[in-house]
Amino acid sequence: MEPNPAFSPAFPASIDPVRAYIEWMGAESAKPAVFPLHDEVVLGRDRQDALASDKYICIPEQTISRRHARIRRRGANYFVEDLHSRNGTFVCGERLAPGAWHLLRDGDELALASAQLLFHSLMLPERGSTATVIKRSVDATCFAPAVDTSKAGRSDLEKTVHRLHAMAQVSIALGAVTDQATLIEKIMNFIFDLFPLAERAFIMLRGSEQDPPRPVAARRRGGAEEDPSQVRISHTIVDQVLVHKRAVLSVDTLADRNYAGHESIVAQAILSVMCVPLILGDDVLGLIQVDTSSDPYAFQEADLEILSGVCAETAVALKNFQLYSDIKGLLDGFVCASVQAIEERDPVTAGHSFRVAGYAENLAMALEHADDAVLRRAAFTPAQMREIRYAALLHDFGKVGVREHVLRKEKKLHHADMRLLEQRFRYARACLERQAWRTLTQQHLAGELGMTAFRRECERVEAQLEEEGARLDAFLETIVRANEPSISTTGPVAGLDAIRCHDCPGTDDPAFRLLSEDEFTALNIGKGCLTPDERRQIEAHVADSYSFLILIPWTRELAGVPAIAHGHHEKLDGSGYPMGLRGGQISLQTRILTISDIYDALTARDRPYKQAVPVEHALDLIAEECRAGHLDASLFNVFVDSKSWETHARA
Repeated sequence: MEPNPAFSPAFPASIDPVRAYIEWMGAESAKPAVFPLHDEVVLGRDRQDALASDKYICIPEQTISRRHARIRRRGANYFVEDLHSRNGTFVCGERLAPGAWHLLRDGDELALASAQLLFHSLMLPERGSTATVIKRSVDATCFAPAVDTSKAGRSDLEKTVHRLHAMAQVSIALGAVTDQATLIEKIMNFIFDLFPLAERAFIMLRGSEQDPPRPVAARRRGGAEEDPSQVRISHTIVDQVLVHKRAVLSVDTLADRNYAGHESIVAQAILSVMCVPLILGDDVLGLIQVDTSSDPYAFQEADLEILSGVCAETAVALKNFQLYSDIKGLLDGFVCASVQAIEERDPVTAGHSFRVAGYAENLAMALEHADDAVLRRAAFTPAQMREIRYAALLHDFGKVGVREHVLRKEKKLHHADMRLLEQRFRYARACLERQAWRTLTQQHLAGELGMTAFRRECERVEAQLEEEGARLDAFLETIVRANEPSISTTGPVAGLDAIRCHDCPGTDDPAFRLLSEDEFTALNIGKGCLTPDERRQIEAHVADSYSFLILIPWTRELAGVPAIAHGHHEKLDGSGYPMGLRGGQISLQTRILTISDIYDALTARDRPYKQAVPVEHALDLIAEECRAGHLDASLFNVFVDSKSWETHARA
């Protein structure tokens, strides 16, 4: 959305009405630029191809980040969030914490770095409820039709009301069900309410258009369930329903010339049957059959119409489930393919995100068996489990923005830096030899040394060069040892100070040092292999992951994915990053992801910059983190007791 100085707040009516707008006070035109706000909008410096034009406000100021802030409507209120911008987002002079939502009020001054904005709300206050005034009353009994009050009339009316009630319940149930298994269960329950004389009912469904239908549920009156694979089926009736796509009603079936001669019908003693296809468009998804062997006139035309209506609603629900399953599979495939593509930038850590997702899922499922009653009550729904899985798969997605030489760093010094340092040692050795032999040659040419003295001086120079060479070799060995990263924090490496202070003579240049200050700092890293600057680049992947994930229009049940992934490096004592959250500010799902991520980072055998830690040692290290107040000890106990890592390995 580009600035429009001529834009007027008197917005025209539309399907999606404008509820608020912001003014950009620093526009070049004499009039301020006005931007309408709908449900959600991202503010930043450059256009975003991934967002629709009404979802992005472009403010071309150099001090503004590419994705600087986000404004979202919740009910009648608007909130603003800073997206880890470089120069910050301010509301009425107060800087917002990145990732935290702040309520906007009409007239609030909003500053994005140097850009000054003004927020205006067009939402009207909610009207108070007023008392209902009755202006006229009418006797409604004069409009009531005559009712048959005889016993037969009451019986028919009660049956009709009961059926209408059952059909209404079917419609309500079909609208509320979210999975196929529950749908089938509810349909089987309602069939015997709709058809009091039915003795048996079964449902057949197709797995795909090419597959023949197979029984998925069968039940008799009274609730006795039958094994679907053992259900006896009249293929004559089933084939007629599926091929001709027509509902079948047979009264006194054994006397019906169309079916009386078929062994399956005679063997089951079916006297009356209804069989209706589940059709949506041109697709036949399956069928529902209801039959009885006690009353040849159990079902009438009205019953067939009711069952056809139920099947029509059921077919719509089944198709919706199929489409939902297809979309779910598409999203899952896209997420997995994206993660695999990102991990191929660093082949040595390939598989990390998938393993972490497995550990996190297993730990989340183990909560229902936890000894801690609080954790048992926090057991997750299938939708929440899927949310945890996606957050775990995408938690490192921001590493796409980390430079490869940092992402793939194996030692404290980069490979090229180590090769350069080795060349410097060879140069130092050559300079020592050149200076020593040159001095000896000049003395000999000046006639200062006789043959005997010359030989003694040669022996002394050789011994001195051998001693200096041994010292340089020892220095280099110390550097090679110091270059290896450590898993836990270590102190300064002994001997590095002496190497840094050691001067070597040059050829025509003045003396030089074997170690530069940057190399000395890198070799003295106490934990891992990253310098402070490189660590900042790596840590930035968390905010980058969040900035990417919030651009995805997640469904309501997956809306927590960005926040869960955003906090996987937070610690309970506030020492984590990027937001320094504490205790209750960190969700249970994020704590699960944190433990799973740390465990895999310790035990993974595919990282050249460290040796894989045995499981027992890894658990001890995580336990130390729990005792230090960094991780959730209760969750870690469940992780250990359930052996979530073994479950994933077997799977």
